[in-house]
Amino acid sequence: MNTYRLTTPIKEEDILKLRSGDIVLISGKIYTARDAAHKRLVESIQKGEDLPFSLKGAVIYYVGPTPPPPKRPIGSAGPTTSYRMDPYAPLLYKLGLKASIGKGKRNEEVKNAMQEYKGVYLGATGGAGALLSQRIKQARIIAHEDLGPEAIRELIVEDFPTLVINDVYGGELYVKPKL
Repeated sequence: MNTYRLTTPIKEEDILKLRSGDIVLISGKIYTARDAAHKRLVESIQKGEDLPFSLKGAVIYYVGPTPPPPKRPIGSAGPTTSYRMDPYAPLLYKLGLKASIGKGKRNEEVKNAMQEYKGVYLGATGGAGALLSQRIKQARIIAHEDLGPEAIRELIVEDFPTLVINDVYGGELYVKPKL
């Protein structure tokens, strides 16, 4: 297990270094989106519309943060269960997404897309939303404000802690090695 510090946008050569079980500290811009926002992103792609952010080298965090307390950019920001984004994720990886952050397992189609298009799935610690929010330095809604907590936000993060769950080589942290 290694520790890597990555700055967004993430480059393919950085993704190729990562193996399941590695620790990744992310700095730079990441974007929030849950299932309703993912549905709208894919609908925009299908209509040929511009997206609110570039997918090239992007990281999407599956989170619906709470309102910010005084003098903080965001409230609690813990990961949500990732499988709800599985119907949309393969297309986003195909168009340049390099990492998604959430909790729980991904389906085979998503794992295959990560291998084919060189992306990873990163886990963030569920139940630690208040602690994770301390790594978020700025937050602003950039699309779909009508979705409330599920609006797409641009976050500026510093050393945001994640763990590689699925890598580009088919490695998966949740699978026990055969003895």
